[in-house]
Amino acid sequence: MRRVYLDHNASTPVHPEVLQAMLPYFGELYGNPSSIHGFGREARDAVELAREEIAGFLGVAKEEFVFTSGGTESDNLAIKGVAYARGAGHVISSPVEHHAVLRTCQTLERQGYAVTYVPVDGQGRVDPDDVRRAVRPDTVLITIMYANSEVGTIMPIAEIGRIAAEHGIPFHVDGVQAFGKIPFSVRDCGISLLSCSSHKIYGPKGLGGLYIRKGTKMVSIQHGGDHERRRRAGTENVPAIVGFARAVALRARDMQEEALRVRRLRDRLWEGVEAKAPDVRLNGHPVHRLPGTVNMSFRGIEAESLILALDLKGIGASAGSACTSGSLEPSYVLTAMGVPPEWALGALRCSLGRSTSEEDIDYVLEVLPAAADRLRALSPATVA
Repeated sequence: MRRVYLDHNASTPVHPEVLQAMLPYFGELYGNPSSIHGFGREARDAVELAREEIAGFLGVAKEEFVFTSGGTESDNLAIKGVAYARGAGHVISSPVEHHAVLRTCQTLERQGYAVTYVPVDGQGRVDPDDVRRAVRPDTVLITIMYANSEVGTIMPIAEIGRIAAEHGIPFHVDGVQAFGKIPFSVRDCGISLLSCSSHKIYGPKGLGGLYIRKGTKMVSIQHGGDHERRRRAGTENVPAIVGFARAVALRARDMQEEALRVRRLRDRLWEGVEAKAPDVRLNGHPVHRLPGTVNMSFRGIEAESLILALDLKGIGASAGSACTSGSLEPSYVLTAMGVPPEWALGALRCSLGRSTSEEDIDYVLEVLPAAADRLRALSPATVA
């Protein structure tokens, strides 16, 4: 049976060149980068070369980049680190952020901080004017994602960054889904802190990073040794760091060409489904959207049933963020966008990547509309 992976927003396969770069650090190069002997210095050199590679990709100084265990830790460090440095205040975010941001903000609320969640429109975008209106004298942070993991909508980050700069407010961006997929400049966008993750761009799991603009006032939230210039304690994961840097180098080489290719495949997938399946709608912005992401809703069908039907045919897709899989509630992202429940419950996310081929899309177009038809025929509403 053919197998087609359409869940690249959840995770990506490790690139063979990334694996090759990592292997020596699971074997002969095993030193602790904090040790001062030769074994340690070899590991330290690898960590700092990796930091330089990633900082160069972002166009920032290498001292401004901190390695973490992934996007969730980066988001926690950015939001709590800035908020705790002030001791009190107000944060601006949106209701469609990843849970790593939303639940961190909710934790701050329980600790006495105030949080304003500015709404999104029907395509999942924040209005910068709403951000401007939400600013208060005690606002200590604005945190808005670059691109949504479920629907792929890209936020007006540069406009929000200008508002943050006008008011002297640090601006954190959860860039996990955008980093390495679309080009942007943290400097031009006025970003103070940017979260990113390795396994979304063909690197290993368990490794991420946080860009912290020089001069940003914040505190550590994880305590221990003097690692990462005392901003994130814990022995560095050297093999994963080396792999992350190699993945970034490959994105610098391949990102533009791959974006064009997967965007064409993504649009062909949507146009094919729209032509073959009744009662289907596209979720997210039609233009300002990640190149490889298409989120579509089938009215009257439960997404979980559709995902299982596709899985039986070797196709791996999802109903939304992998971090919310298993929930029987409508997607909170689609709910915030105002998508009616009868549509939101039937939402399917397909996220394409470097291995997705024309033949894969042909196969999905052969399987998906037919599966949707069968499930709709079996639904209680149709049978009644």
